[in-house]
Formats: sequence, C-alpha cells, structure tokens
Amino acid sequence: MQKLSIKDIISKISNKETFEAVSSDYSFTIKIDKYVPYACAAIHDGHQFRKELWDNCIHTEYERWYEEDPETKNMVKSHPIVIAGCDSRFEYDLNRTPEDAVFDTAWGKQLWYKPLSDNMKDKSLRKHTNFYKVVHTLIAVLESKFGFCTVYDIHSYNWKRWDREVPTWNLGTSNVDNNRFGEAIESWRRSLSEIKFPNAIKSTSKINDTFQGNGYFLKYITNNFKNTFVLATEIAKVYCDEYDYIIYPEVVKAVESELIKRIPEHALITYNTFK
Repeated sequence: MQKLSIKDIISKISNKETFEAVSSDYSFTIKIDKYVPYACAAIHDGHQFRKELWDNCIHTEYERWYEEDPETKNMVKSHPIVIAGCDSRFEYDLNRTPEDAVFDTAWGKQLWYKPLSDNMKDKSLRKHTNFYKVVHTLIAVLESKFGFCTVYDIHSYNWKRWDREVPTWNLGTSNVDNNRFGEAIESWRRSLSEIKFPNAIKSTSKINDTFQGNGYFLKYITNNFKNTFVLATEIAKVYCDEYDYIIYPEVVKAVESELIKRIPEHALITYNTFK
C-alpha cells in the first residue's frame, strides 16, 4: 500500500492504473486490483478520531464505536475495487451532506463540551470534500469504461436497540429507481437471505425495514451518475456484541466468504441486464 495525495489518487484512477493506497491525510483507503463494473464501499468502517478533539468530546470511545460500522471493510476487502473510510463518523460523517457532516449532537446527546471552531470544522470538511472528489472520479471512470456499474454500499446497524424483530440484512432503496432496478434489488435481497452464518445466526433480509437508504453517499452517486446503481446494504451487528464491545471474527470471516461469491455473481447479472 502506498500513501498518495488526492491529486495522485485521482490521476491513477483517471489513467486506469491498478494500485492500493491510503490518502496522504490518512482519512480513507482505496484499492483497485482490476477495473470491473462494480465497487464496494465501507464508508463508516473508520474509528480514527484526531487527538486534538479528544478532550472536547463528551462521547466515550465506546459510544463512538457503537455507532460506527466496524469490520465492514473486512467483509468486502477481497473484492477488486474497495474504498473505505478511516475516520470516525463522529469527526465527520461521509454519509451526510457537507453542511451536516460535522455533528453538534449525535444520537440525542451533545457531542462537544465547547462548540467547534470554524478551523476545527474545516479540517474535517476538507477530508469529506476530498473523499467525494475521488468517488466522483472513480464512478466516472467505471461508467465510461463499462457503460454501467453497481456500488455495494456496506453498512451495519445496532439490532439490539430495536424493540421488535429486525432482519439480519436490510436494503435501503427509497432513493434509487425501483421501477428500473426492482428485480436487481429483489435478487440481491434473496441472495443475502441465503447466507449461512455460524453460531446458529439466522439470515433474514428485507427492504426498507429498518433503514430506507437516505445516505448522502448513495444520493451523491445516484444524482450525478445515471448509469450507476447503488445498493445500500446493512447488516445487523450479529458479528459482534454491541453492548460488550466484542467482535466475533468467525462471523466476520463467514460474511466475507459468502460475499466473495455473491457480490460478483449479482454484479455480473446486473451488468448484463443494464449495460
């Protein structure tokens, strides 16, 4: 893996080079082993939280981890194109607009003892801006090369906080063209429902049950690219104990092993349908 500037990352993508890099500010990683008509994203995987913010943050490290999407990058790391956030969404949220990306409150609780200065906010928002410059270039190149591509936007959610039974997998589709992509959505939902988990974890999948797919990442790509289909895919945190702060690596590995097969299969069928 190389450390590259945003300019150099964009240049390599524009020239269709293969590479693996971390951005020079260490805010995200990107890997392109091969140019294919699909990409995977894990934008809430990050846990980094820059040190100058620590003393001013009311939320504990555990509270931040609880709302992040740990291990989502590891679930898709074997795919040819993977982009993932390194920073915590508590510094800035890549799935929110630039105007709302830096929180004042988070999940009903004040985030800062003292309001952040404009300089502090700008440091974070520059990273948000740079990430989307790279995303824009990547999708533009994939659309240009293949005519159509699919983005698997991988997230997780805290299932234990719900007071009803919730699905292992949730697809958020309220901001994509359901008339155009309805069958591709249903086939992905069906494939996820067939995943085998260890530890007697059942695999159920629903559409717009817990979340509806209102994230900025999906909206940005959908609004700027007419031939890219974004699948906001949420896994319940059955791969960890969200209260005891424990990851179950055998479950993470099982998900990765299943998605190694299922994502390319689904992406190929979708590509052949819409190219």
